[in-house]
Amino acid sequence: MTPADLSRAVLSAVRSAVDGGELAVAVPERVVVERPGPGGAGEWASNVALRLAREAGRSPREVAEVLRGRLAAAPGIAGVEVTGPGFLNVTLAGDSVGALVARIAAEGEAYGSGDALREAAPVAVPDGSELRARVVAEAAGRLVRAQGGSVRGGEAAPVPARPGLHSEAVLGADGVRWALLHPAPHDLPHGAEVLEQRARNPLFRVRYAHARGRGLVAGGAALGVVPGAGPVGGEAARVLAGLLGEQPAVLVAAAARKGAPDRVARQLVVLADAFFDFHDSCDVLPRGGEKPGAAHRARLALAEAAGTVLAGGLSLLGISAPDHL
Repeated sequence: MTPADLSRAVLSAVRSAVDGGELAVAVPERVVVERPGPGGAGEWASNVALRLAREAGRSPREVAEVLRGRLAAAPGIAGVEVTGPGFLNVTLAGDSVGALVARIAAEGEAYGSGDALREAAPVAVPDGSELRARVVAEAAGRLVRAQGGSVRGGEAAPVPARPGLHSEAVLGADGVRWALLHPAPHDLPHGAEVLEQRARNPLFRVRYAHARGRGLVAGGAALGVVPGAGPVGGEAARVLAGLLGEQPAVLVAAAARKGAPDRVARQLVVLADAFFDFHDSCDVLPRGGEKPGAAHRARLALAEAAGTVLAGGLSLLGISAPDHL
């Protein structure tokens, strides 16, 4: 079950409670699920009960308890717990990480695309004469089309490479594009640091995480280890898998609706940093004379999935993802 599937299951639980006369509320159009915060439990959490409580004339925990049983009965859900003031915390059934990486492997860099805007009216993407406005408009249009929508405006915006700044300035037009897209709209574009092959450059970290994932797959092949389904333990793996699961429903669709490619760029940095935390927390590939096992295959599959999602996210921004840096 993906976050999008879970979001629909939560909405179905709300609709069922309304139809059954247990809640007197308007069913929301959409529900966002997130990874649990401090004090939470399970793999995913929703604050829908807190949102509906006032309209229902009941406490958030009462609303959450009404929804809990209905949600727990949905296919693919192992359990639902109410925590804090009324958060629904969900544990998925089966090997949810394995199912996620299998889906990413099947969809490739198209993972994250969908049809959230298929029925929406054409989105007007404002163009401007200034380079940043044109680059943002182009990327926003690409996000809308990735969600099945149509766009007015947002034509291609060639970006100069700005070569010759110094010896480390090697990221060229991709770096300039990132400099214009990564900051929030109210922030100034980045400076020359986004052209450098250094860890302080967020674009370099994103591309290096992608390249490292590809390198692990190549190294695994040389050792006879191929990505495979299986449980992956550890907090770093859980965080990484959670971020990968958020990519289509929570991230790309929301960024498309808002016309905000900067959200995608910044989330890619978070994802890259989570990949390195995972990479450093365990041996993805066997070391020394260690015999390859199911754990190595599962870790390699998760690393490969991370690289695929990073490449797909960069592609949505019009930025390349080389396999070698």
